[in-house]
Parts: sequence; C-alpha cells; structure tokens
Amino acid sequence: MSLPELYTEYNRVWVPDTQHVWKSAEITKDFHPGADALELLLEDGAGYRYCVDPENPKLPHLRNPDILVGENDLTALSYLHEPAVLHNLKVRFVESKIIYTYCGIILVAVNPYKQIHIYGDAVIHAYSGRNMGDMDPHIFAVAEEAYKQLARNHKNQSIIVSGESGAGKTVSARYAMRYFAVVSKSGVKTQVEDKVLASNPITEAIGNAKTTRNDNSSRFGKYTEISFDKRYRIIGANMRTYLLEKSRVVFQAENERNYHIFYQMCSCADLPEFKDLRLVSADKFHYTCMGGEIRIEGVDDKKEMEETRRTFSLLGLKEEFQLDVFKVLAGILHLGNIKITDDGGDKSSVPSNDRHLGAFCSLLDMNAEGVCQWLCNKRIVLAMETLVKPVPKQRAVNARDALAKQIYAHLFDCVVQKINTALKVPGKQHAFIGVLDIYGFETFNVNSFEQFCINYANEKLQQQFNLHVFKLEQEEYMKEDIPWTLIDFYDNQPVIDLIEAKMGILDLLDEECLLPQGTDQNWLQKLYNYLDANPLFEKPRLSNEAFMIQHFADKVEYQSKGFLEKNRDALYEELVDVVRASKFPLLANVFQEEEQNVLHTKGFKVRPARPGVKPANKQLRTSVGDKFRSSLYLLMETLNATTPHYVRCIKPNDEKLPFEYDSRRVVQQLRACGVLETIHISAQSYPSRWTYIEFYSRYSILMSQQEFGLNDKKQACRTVMQRLILDSNQYKFGRTKIFFRAGQVAYLEKLRLDKLRGACVTIQKHVRSWSQRRKFLRMRDAAIVLQQYIRGTKQIRKTVTAAAIKQGWAAIVIQRYWRGYRLRQIYQLVHLATITIQAFTRGWIARKRYKRMIKEHKALILQKYTRAWLVRRRFQTMRRLVLNVQLSYRVQQLRKKVEDQNKENRGLVERLTSLANSHSQNLDRLQSLETQLEKSATEKLSLQTKEIKAKEDATLAITQLQKEKDALMLAKQNLEKDFEASAKEAKDSFAQIKKNLQDEKEKEERLRKIAENNIEIQQEDHENEAEALKEEIRRLKEERVSLQLQIQDGAEVNADLQEQLVQLSKHVKVIPDLRKDLHNMQTQRNNLDRKMKEQSEQTRAKIIEITRRLLGGVVEREVLLGLTSEDPEKLDDLEEVLASFDTLQKATRVLESHQKEQKESYESQVEGLKLKAEHLQNENNQLQKLFQEKMNVNESIRQEVSRLSSENSAIPELKLQASELQRQKQELDAQIEKQSRELANKTEAITKVLQKRVEEESSKHWHFEKLAEDLEADKRELQARVKEFHEENAHLRKQQLTESEARSRLGQEASRLTAQNMDFEEQLDRKDRLIKRLQNQVKSFEKSEKAKQTSLAIPKDYLGMLEYKREDESRLIQNLVLELKPRGVGVNMIPGLAAYLLFMCVRHADYLNDGAKLKSLMNAIISGVKQVVTGRHKDLEIVSFWLSNTYHMINCLKQYSGEEEFMKLNTPRQNKNCLQNFDLAEHRQILSDLAIYIYHQFITVMEKTLTPMIVTGMLEHESLQGISSMKPTGLRKRSNSIYEDSDTHTISSILQQLSVFHGTMSQHGMELGLIRQSIKQLFFLVGAVTLNNILLRKDMCSCRKGMQIRCNISYLEEWLKEKELQSTSAIDTLKPLSQAAWLLQVNKSTDDDAREIAERCTELNTVQIIKILNSYTPIDDFEKRVAPSFVRKVQSSLQDHEGSTQLMLDTKYRFQVTFPFCTSSQALELLLVPSSLHLGFLTRL
Repeated sequence: MSLPELYTEYNRVWVPDTQHVWKSAEITKDFHPGADALELLLEDGAGYRYCVDPENPKLPHLRNPDILVGENDLTALSYLHEPAVLHNLKVRFVESKIIYTYCGIILVAVNPYKQIHIYGDAVIHAYSGRNMGDMDPHIFAVAEEAYKQLARNHKNQSIIVSGESGAGKTVSARYAMRYFAVVSKSGVKTQVEDKVLASNPITEAIGNAKTTRNDNSSRFGKYTEISFDKRYRIIGANMRTYLLEKSRVVFQAENERNYHIFYQMCSCADLPEFKDLRLVSADKFHYTCMGGEIRIEGVDDKKEMEETRRTFSLLGLKEEFQLDVFKVLAGILHLGNIKITDDGGDKSSVPSNDRHLGAFCSLLDMNAEGVCQWLCNKRIVLAMETLVKPVPKQRAVNARDALAKQIYAHLFDCVVQKINTALKVPGKQHAFIGVLDIYGFETFNVNSFEQFCINYANEKLQQQFNLHVFKLEQEEYMKEDIPWTLIDFYDNQPVIDLIEAKMGILDLLDEECLLPQGTDQNWLQKLYNYLDANPLFEKPRLSNEAFMIQHFADKVEYQSKGFLEKNRDALYEELVDVVRASKFPLLANVFQEEEQNVLHTKGFKVRPARPGVKPANKQLRTSVGDKFRSSLYLLMETLNATTPHYVRCIKPNDEKLPFEYDSRRVVQQLRACGVLETIHISAQSYPSRWTYIEFYSRYSILMSQQEFGLNDKKQACRTVMQRLILDSNQYKFGRTKIFFRAGQVAYLEKLRLDKLRGACVTIQKHVRSWSQRRKFLRMRDAAIVLQQYIRGTKQIRKTVTAAAIKQGWAAIVIQRYWRGYRLRQIYQLVHLATITIQAFTRGWIARKRYKRMIKEHKALILQKYTRAWLVRRRFQTMRRLVLNVQLSYRVQQLRKKVEDQNKENRGLVERLTSLANSHSQNLDRLQSLETQLEKSATEKLSLQTKEIKAKEDATLAITQLQKEKDALMLAKQNLEKDFEASAKEAKDSFAQIKKNLQDEKEKEERLRKIAENNIEIQQEDHENEAEALKEEIRRLKEERVSLQLQIQDGAEVNADLQEQLVQLSKHVKVIPDLRKDLHNMQTQRNNLDRKMKEQSEQTRAKIIEITRRLLGGVVEREVLLGLTSEDPEKLDDLEEVLASFDTLQKATRVLESHQKEQKESYESQVEGLKLKAEHLQNENNQLQKLFQEKMNVNESIRQEVSRLSSENSAIPELKLQASELQRQKQELDAQIEKQSRELANKTEAITKVLQKRVEEESSKHWHFEKLAEDLEADKRELQARVKEFHEENAHLRKQQLTESEARSRLGQEASRLTAQNMDFEEQLDRKDRLIKRLQNQVKSFEKSEKAKQTSLAIPKDYLGMLEYKREDESRLIQNLVLELKPRGVGVNMIPGLAAYLLFMCVRHADYLNDGAKLKSLMNAIISGVKQVVTGRHKDLEIVSFWLSNTYHMINCLKQYSGEEEFMKLNTPRQNKNCLQNFDLAEHRQILSDLAIYIYHQFITVMEKTLTPMIVTGMLEHESLQGISSMKPTGLRKRSNSIYEDSDTHTISSILQQLSVFHGTMSQHGMELGLIRQSIKQLFFLVGAVTLNNILLRKDMCSCRKGMQIRCNISYLEEWLKEKELQSTSAIDTLKPLSQAAWLLQVNKSTDDDAREIAERCTELNTVQIIKILNSYTPIDDFEKRVAPSFVRKVQSSLQDHEGSTQLMLDTKYRFQVTFPFCTSSQALELLLVPSSLHLGFLTRL
C-alpha cells in the first residue's frame, strides 16, 4: 500500500507547532491525489486546513497507532520521524515515569531531577546475565551488554556517555562503573571497585562547577578505563581527561561559580589545618565572586569538603600531599587578588607590600621580586642583545590570569595522575571497558573557543557513531539474508575537513598564533578569504567579529574574540622560570615534568598547512588546538579499537523540575545527540522487524481458514503477507524476521482493527438480537397469561347460578360427614394394632435388657476374680524380683566391701612405701646438711688461719717500719751534721714521709678492721647457718618420730588385716562342712522335687488333655505342643504350673469370645478370606520375584566371591565367607520354595478349615460348657495342691533362713543363684511372649502366620550396635560417607540408612565407654559429610541425600540421648538402646550447624536450576490458549546480543522441576517439615523473580498478562494440593505476585477503583504499585492507558501505607530454617547391612 493511501478518515497526523514543536490532528476527510489541502481536526476541537502542493504534495507525518506508543525501542515504531520519537519519549517520561528508552543501539536517558528507586543491588542482579532487550531499558542493561561482550568476544568495550550540561552524564557514568564493580566480584584485597567509585568525588570537586544549566556541570571530558583480569574481575583503572575549561578559573559568567574545590576550602577556613592558608569567605576573592553566586541551594560545601578529603584518604593520598594541593589552590586565590596598578605610559606595577602577593609567594615558596617583575615586564630577545620591556596593566592582568590557569591545569593533571597511580593494581591487564563522560554538542548565545572545541569533538564522535550504526545495519541484513542496498545517511566529513584539514580553521588559527602581532581580527579575515567558498562556512550578515559553521546538529555562530589568546594559552617564559625556581616541591615538579613532556612529546602530529616562523618562545610550539586535536585523535583511535555502546543524556527542562517535559528543549538535544540520525538511517531501509512467531501471534486474525490451517507458521506468514500487501518491496522475509518499510505495520494494525471492529459489530448484532427476542418472548408469555385469566373470569360469570351454588354446598356437606366417619373407623383399627405391637415390643425389650444385665453381672464377677488373680500374680512376681534384687545387691555390697578393703590395704601399703621413700630422702638431706656444716667449719678454720697470718704480717710490717724509722733517724743526724744548710728541707721531707707512712698505717689499720669485721660477720653468718641447721635437724627428727608412729600404725593395720585374713581362712575351712550341709539339704530338696514331679506329671497330663480338647480344632499341632510341652522340665516348677493354668483359663475365655465373634461375622470373614486368598496369591508372585532378585543377588555375590578368591586366594576367611554365603543361599532357596508350596496350598486349607468350622459350630457350644465345668473342678483340685505346695515352701524357707549367714559369705554360690534368677526372668519373659503370640494366633490366623514369618526372619538377640576396629574407621567413612551413592538400592530401601548405621557404630563406642574412639568417629563423620557436600555442592541428589541423613543423625542423637523430652514416644526397647556413658550435645550442635549449611546449599542448587525457568514459564509462556498476553516488541537487538537461543520453558516445566525436587526429597526420606520449608523457599523465589521482572518489564504490564499470571498461580496451587502441601505457607509467598496480577486486571479509572487498590494491595509497597500503574501497557486499541490523574489519586490514598521503599524484592532472602524433632519408629536391632555397601568389617551385636 502506498503512503498517500494511508491518509484516510480517522487516521491521525502530526503538524508543526510553535509552542510544542508538533501537535496531533485527526483527518476528517480522505485525501485524494491532486487535492490542495488536507482537512484536519485538532485535539482542542478546532479545525485546521493543511495546504499541500497538488503536483508534489508534502503530506504531514502520520501518527503511530496507540498500540505502538510507549515502545521500549524507538526504532520499533511503524512511522519513524521526529514527532513520533518526541511523543514516544514524552509518553514514557511523563505518563509512565520511565526515564530510559532505546533508540537502536543508543540508550536515551532523560534526567528526572528526582531520586528514583531503580539503582539498588537487587536491580543490578536482575539485569546481570540478561540479554539486552529482555528487560526494560536501563543503564545497567548497557553495562551488562558491554560486560557480556567483553567476556564473550574478548574485545575491549567502550560506553560513550554524552549530553549537554545538566543532562546527567556524570551520574550515568557513575552508575555504569558501579554496575561493573558489583557484577565483577573482584577478589583483590585493595578493594579496587571502591577506589574507582571514590575517584568521582575528587574529580567532581576539581573539575565540576555550577553553570546556568547545571549545579554540578563537568567542565572537562573524562575517559575511564576499567581494567579486568582473565577472570574478568576489576584489577585497576586509569583515567584520561580532555579539554579542562581553564578559563573558568579566572572568569565566570553571571550566576555561575568557579570549581567546587575553591568554595569547599573557603567554607573550611576556620579549621586549624587551614589557618596557614590565610583563607577568608569566598566572596572576598576575585576568582570566586565574579559570578555573584557563592552557594548552591541544597549543597553544604563544608560537608562536601569532608567527603573530598575522605576520598583522598581512601585512595591512599597522604595528608602531606593533600595539604600541598590545598596550598596551591589557596595560592591561586591569593594570586587573583594581587592588585596591578597602572603607572601610565604602557607601564604597570605591583605594590611590594601587597599582602596577597606575600601570601601567594609564602604559600608556594616563590621569589616575590621575580613575580612582581615578570608580571609587569617581558623580555625581548634580539639578535645581539636582550631587552626588558614593561607591559601595560591589561597585559599584566592577562599574564597573572594565565599563570593562575597554568598552575591550576598542572595541578589538575597532577591529581589525576595520583589517582591513576592509586587505582593501578599489580597484575597484567587482560581487557578493559572504557567509560567516556564527555560534553555534548553546545550552543549558547555567545560561543567561544571552548564551544568550538567541544563541537569539534562531537563531530568526530558523530562520524564514528554513524559508521558504527551503518555497520550494524549491514550486519543485520547479512545475518537475515536480506539484499543489501546502499542507505543514504548524513556524512559530516566535510565539516571535519573544514575544521582540521590543511588550510582549515585550526590550521589558520595556529598559523596566526605563531605571528607576534597576530590578532583575532586578522585570523577572522583569513577565514573569510580562504573559506568563503565552503558551503558549511558562513559570515554573519550583521557582524564582522564572528563566523558560522553548519554542524550536524545545528548552525552555530562563534565569536572570534579570545580565540588566539585561548589557543596560545600565553604564559611568559620568565614567569615559568620563576615558578620552576620555587622551593615548593609539588609546584616545581609539575612544571619540570611539563617541560620534559614538551621536549620529548611522542604524540600524534598534524602536519601544518605550510611551514611557519620559528617562535622565540618554546612554550608556543604546541597550541591548545593542536593538543586537543592530538588527544582527540588518540581517543578516536581507542574507540575504534573497541566495541562502542552509546548513552545519550537528555535534559527535559531548564528549570530542573521533576518529570516536566519541554518539547522544544528535548527536540533540540535529540537533533544534537544523533538520535534522529539513527532514526533516519533506520527509516531509510526496513525499520519495523518482527519475528515470525510475533507476527503469527499478532496477525493470525487476518488469516483465512486455509492459511490458518498450515502447519508451517513461517509459510503461513509469507502467504498472508503476499495477500495483504501486494507490493513486495514494502517487506522482506529474513531467516528469523519479517522486515517492513515505514508505515506497513500501521497499515496491518489498521486492517486488524477493522477486522476486530467488524467482529465486534457482528457480536453486538447477535447479542442485541438475542436480547430483544428474549424480551419479546417474555412479553408474549405475559400477555398469554393475562388473556387466560381474563377469559376464565368471563366464562365463570356466564355459567354460575344460585341453584348450582346451593347444590354444590349440599354436596360438600355430605362429603364432609362421610369422610369423617371413614377416617374414624380407620383410626380405631390402627390404634388397636399399635397398642398390641407396643406391648409385644416392650416385653421383648425388657427381656433383652434382663438378659444383658445377667450377662454383665456374670462378666463383672469373672473380671473381679480375674483381676484379683492378676494382682496376686503381679505381687508374687514383684516380690520374687525384689528378693532377687536384694540378694544381688547384698552380694554386690559384700564384693564392694571386700574390694574397698583391698583398695584401702593397697593404699596403706603405698602410703607406707611413700613414707619410707620420704624418710630415706630426709636422711639423705640430713647427711647433705651435715656435709655442708662440716664444710662451713672447715671454711671457718681457714678464715681464722688467714686472720692470724694477716696479724702476723701486720706485726712484721710495723717492725720493719720501726727499723726503717730508726735508720732514718740515724741518717737524719748524720745529715744534720754533714749538711746543715739543708736541714730544714730534710726535715720537711721527713715530715712528709712520716705523714705518708702514717696514712699507710691508718689505711692498713682500716683494712685490718674491715677484715676483722668481715670475719666476724662471716662467723655470725656461719653461726646462724649452724643454728638453722640445728633447727632443721630437730624438725627432721620430729618428722622421723612422726613417721615412725605412722609406720607403727601401718603395722597395726597390717596386723588387723592379718587377723582378718586368718579369720577368712578359718571361714574357708568351715566351707566343706557347709557344703556337706548343703548336700544334705539338696538331697532333701531332690526328694521333695521328685514328689512334686510325680504330682506335676499328673497335673500335666490333665492340662495336656484339656488343652487338646480346647485348642485341638483351632490351632496347629506345633502351637499346641509349644503351649503344653515346650519344655517338660519347666512344668515341674509350681509357678510354671500356675502360669500354664492361668494361660488355659485365658485361652478358654478367648475361645468363647472368638466363637461368638465368628458366629456373628462369618459371612464377612468369608469375603475377607477370599480377598486375602487373592492377596496371598499376589504375595506369592511377589515372593517369586523376590526369589528371582535374590537369585540375581546371589549370582552377583558368587561372582564377587570368585573374583575375591582369584585375587587373594591365600585368605581363608574369604573362603569361609563364600561357603557361608553359599549355605545361606541354599537355605534361603529351600525356605523360599517351602514358603511357595505352603502359600500355594494355603487357600484350599483355609477353605476347608472354614467349612469344618461352620459344621462344628453348633456342636462346640455344649462342648465348651462341659469343658468349663471340668475346668472348674480341676481348678479347685489345683488350688488344694497349691496350698500344700505353699506349706512345703514355707518349711523350706525356714530351713533356708538358718543358712542365710553362711550363704552370704560365699560369693560363688550367690553369683550362681543370681545367674539362675536371671535365667528365670528370661524364661518368664519368653513365656509372656509365648502367651501374647498365642492370643494373637487365636484372634486371627492370618496374623499368626505373619507373626510366625516375622519371628523366623528377624533375629531376636541383636542389640542394635555395629562393632568395628579402630583401624577400620577410615574405611567406614570412605564406604559409608565419601563413596556412598544415593541411587543405590540398599540405600533407598530404608531412608536414612547411612545415618542409622553410623549411629549404631556410635552406640558401640558409647557401649565400650571409649571416649577417644567416640570423639574420633564423630569428628570423622562430620568432616566426611562436610567434604562430600563441599566437593559436590552442585549435585542435587548428593546434597539432598546428606541433608536427609544429617537430619536423621541429629534425630537419633536426640532420641537416644536419654533426655526425657526426646523419649516420650520411644518404645521400651528404644529406651533400652539409649546412650549410657557420654553426652553428645556438643556434637549435636555441630551437626545442626552443618545441617543448616547443607540446607542453604541445597536451596542454592535448586534455585540455580529453577531460576532460568521462572521468567519464561511464569511470564512469557502463554498458558491460556487463545489469549495473547504480549504484543510484539519489534526490538532490534544487537546481532551478537543473543549468543544462542535459550530453551523455551513453560509452567509445566516449572511444575515438573518442582516434582523432581519433591521426588528427590521424598526418595531420600526427608522429613515433611523440611520439605515444606524447602518448597516455601522455592515458591518465594518464583514469586520474587516473577514480580521483579514485571516491575522491570513494561511489556509484561497488561490485563491479559495478569490473567496468565493468575492462571499460573492456580497451577502452582493445584500442585501443592496434589503433593498434599497445601497446609504450608508456601502459597502465601505468592501473595505479592497475586496482588500484582490482580492490579493489572482491575479497573483503573474511578475514585472507588483507587480506594480498592489501596485496600487490597497490602503486600505491595507504594513504589511497586505506582511502578505497575505507570508501566501498564494496553495490548489492543480497545484498552485504555492509566491516566496520570488516577496514579496521583492512588498515590494520595497510599500516603499512610507503611512498608519498604525498595522497588525490588530480594531474591536472595532466606527464611529461617528449623529442624523439628521427630521420633523414628525404626528398630536398630532389626537393621541389616546391605552387602552392596562393602561393610563386611562391621559386626552386628
């Protein structure tokens, strides 16, 4: 169908509008070719005439059907043009509150200016692993696509985020990086993800500023490379920046601010660490007050500063570096406040006393004189000399500002470099994902050099984008085998050539910058001269200071003022030298590095248009434009080497109002960001693309009956398309999709709507016809009834007279009296008969009641005597047991006393030995002390000798001195005579010598006294030591005396013991006499026993005869013999005779009741026996099958034995085992054959017995009465004999009392009697069991047979324990834990078999009281289970099996722990099997923790299996046939987005998988409570995942989808009922999903609907309800969208609605698990160890 033919009545179009850009109108009259106008009706009701050229009509854009409005992908629209895109975005943004929309490969993100709850971790996990297009558009979907392609294709990725200031680029880039940080799950200890995210606050502080359009505008471009290792985990990051807006440091427009960091520092000026920076308020600095705004509403700069400093520390940047950065920034502020004065004559100066100059130089440690000089002067280098020339004030101010900009730019680069260093982690980079946050296309009222560079970068990005889109289109066509045709799209290469080519704008700008006298005007004139012929370059009509460029987005006018200055970025070399000479390390280093980079740059070089003049200043060699062009080239090279992903951020309004949509601003950005270009490329070919399944589901209504009957859906689609659209160029058939030209989908929708309207009209016609006919028939029936009554009344009036009335009344009176007479007669007869019947009936009832009372009276008498007899018997038994226990206790006490005496003797002997040892030790110690005393005496003598010797030496010395003195006196006299002149001198010298001698003498005297004192002190010490030794000797003597006393006491004790031994020996001598007495007593007793035996023989004969007469016709001969003569010797005992007599009486009563019951229930028993005969036949067949299986098992055993014999024939045990197994096999074969023969003949035998019983029924009644009389006589005779036996027993007891003292001393005799008593007790127990078995046999023959089989098959003497050797513990764990397979036959026969076997081994260790063995076994069990579960944590059967067995193990430890709370339901045998020696509560707790871990692992395994099925099974699959709940999306996914087709799951798949889980748990015997908890957790997962997908998928929010969901929930409920799990709360976990489905179906228009929604949706929070209402999408045109006013009503109704504000449900939530205690009925003593477990080393006890 051609495009003009679509302009028919009721279709809608778009017409231009000055206010809203485009407005909708409806066609009121069909358009025909040649018409000059199109008649339209606007939405406000006004008419509109759209004029067209008849020869070449340019008709307005057609509007898409409402069914296509609100699509997730703009390219899915049937009509692709600007108004359709604008309207679709508006509907999604304003009405549905959805900010993300796809446009092909572009994600369009509209800034909501409001916090929305779609960025939580739950949302991240929901998008993780999903294909792009499966969920609603989101930044996380783009990030997931990049991450997936990185891992799949092993190619680097890039996410390009662009948009104008305030559009949300930074936030989008931040969320993309956060997504990578969460899903990569890095294991690096340095937490690289946190550092990557923490770098944002720093870069925003130093690179973002407030503008008129955005409070946090990024003033630089940023490309962040996030590095991944081979496992695709983040290992580091690297950041590259582009075109920092340096001019903002020195200039801000009105209502704008400088970079945030300056205001953050000024707000913290009062902090102690900032005192040295000499900061004041921001309005006091020139660089921060130019815009007039120093604060941002809602932003606290002080808190932002704290966040900045915190992230500095998080990145590992030290405090010293931070303070250096703050010093540089403070110096820039002070530099801006330096006053430059005009000295006249093109001279300027800076006052030397300027405080800001001092602060600047002080902070940066620079020379103040150099700064003053070179701010106001410049150096000119000539050929022969160098001149210094002053500059005017303006040039000086420019130099100051240039210095500030240069310092800030270098500081910015330095901080970024430090961040990159902090983000770099050791390790090799495998791949990376780059996130480009770059400025979008900008156009202002005044556009300068910065806007020119930004738009130049966007031109390059747009070119790369166009080529990439074109490439993807080509790949899509090739993939679908569609013929490729060249698509005409906009190529902006001419604009790029205009800017960067030779003799282009940048080339001419660099050339003008090289000229010393170059100006902006000269450069502009060159542009006019060289580029005037280029159609993309224009000169403004009214301005000679600007030029215009036709960019891809719009035409932009640039002001040439400042271009040269900004391109040069002029800074005098002298000022740079002054900065380099600074002693401030940070500043000097960055400028030194900058110089090296300039000298050794290796970047991309653009060849200039012509060789330029070599500049004098080497800083001007590279201009800003050249640098930007080189960095842009490197960026494009990086992007071209990666797979790009595009995010276009849109600013909806300039007032920053939440969810307000300004169409003019939006369309301007759409044109600038390339979205419309994508639409243009898509519209050129086949924009609409639907899969065959989607087309068939949607347009099958348009098919004919023949087309609908085709089995091949693809062929059906081809046929219907060829019939509906005749022009084959309007569509193409691909391999998986159908491609449509623009407008064809709308045409198909129109045909579908017409068909539906026609069907609606037909339905309405028939319904209205049926309704009217039904109304007509009711009216006709009512008219007939009225006519009937009216005609009847008229007929009565005509026929009724007075005579007829009298006759009628007379007849009625006669009839009345006659009928009364007849009824009285009948009543009298019935009354008489009733009285007679009552009399006979009451008599019969009275007689029956009398007989019942007589019978009850007799029964009471019998019960009285029976109960008395039972009480007496119980008393006698108890008395006998008490006597036995007393005897045993006394013997044990005697033994214990003897053992205690022996222990005491041994203790005394040991004590004597220890005392002797201590005595010998004390003697040794005394000897050592005496030795020491002798040694000290020897030392004392030696000291005295030394003292005497010292005195003698002193005496000799004094004598010698005296002699010397005399000699000196003689010499003196001689000298006086000889030398009179020197007499005085000699005298002096002599006096001196004398003094020295006296000093020496005194010294020797002091030494002598000191030696004497020392000797005295030593002597005193020796005396003290001697005294101490004497005291010690005295104490030791006392201890010796006490020890001797103790030895004497021990000797006395030994003497007493010897006396006791002598007495015991005397007693031993008396033992032969006592034995003789005992022999005599035994002889007497034998005589008495012989008499009693004779009497008992007679009694036994009578008992046998009575028993045969009683039971001979009922039970078999073996049972009769077992009752009467099982052990003839046992009847010799009086008690046994009495017990047998009591048994006979009980058997008699049982037989009487049995005969009565048989008489009443004969017929029912015959039928039951017939059924049982059939059942026995079935059992026979089963036994034959078991026999065959046993044969197979035996054959396998024989093979195994032969194999083991061949492998190790030297082991005789194996041969014995083989022979034993062969013998058991033969016995089992014989037994099975015997049972088969018996079962084969059993039916005939039972039939014959029943026939005999029926015949003998009448004759046995009188026989039993006679037997009862005989029994009564025998009873009296036996009672007489019992009295005689009691008298004889009393006589014997008197004799035995005389010998009790002697018997108590004989341990052997007492132990023998105890053993006999124990044997008697066992005999009594066996007899009790025999009586019970006989009672059961009398009551039911079949039960006796089963009991007999059970008694034959089950051993009775096992204790329920398994014995193993300590060295076999590892084999036990290996075979029963590590290598056990859950699928084994032996394991599955008894659930929890492994746990029971392990517990039986634990019981044996407890029985042996071996704590080490028990602890080792329990630790080995726990370790083994943990090893199995951890090693095979993905195996569902293994985890389920060990969860069940761990639970059974915990229950066994509780049930057999001996604690009362766990023993309430135990059997006596189970109580007997309880643990006796150890408390395993600690191990129970460890096992409980292990069970919780296994349970969570079990849930995880099931969730991983079930999760992929939930979305497709619960949402996407159409469970209701004939109701399509989804509309085709038409989303064009990337060619490599779907790696492989995923399996299609249905609700049946989910139910089947749940049944598999349930079957596995039931097979392994898992407790019902655990099964219920597991199913509840799985149902919660199903509900949470389904609801989360509904919240994140707009295409799932429809009425029909709600019907599908409720249908699927009903299937889940049916499954719960089928598995008998409806009592659990599993279905309650689906309440949020059920309410969401109801919300999709309910009416959503009136106030009552809003109140009902608020009342019923109690499980959904407000955010979820509003999200569903906003996402509601009609499937057909007959449905209506939810009005925004209704959403506001619901929101107001939910204001008091409490609940979470999270959008998503946490699918990882786990309900608390409990392990309820459940008593096991399994008898441990009955368990057999299957041979398949290879546990032959275990022994049953």
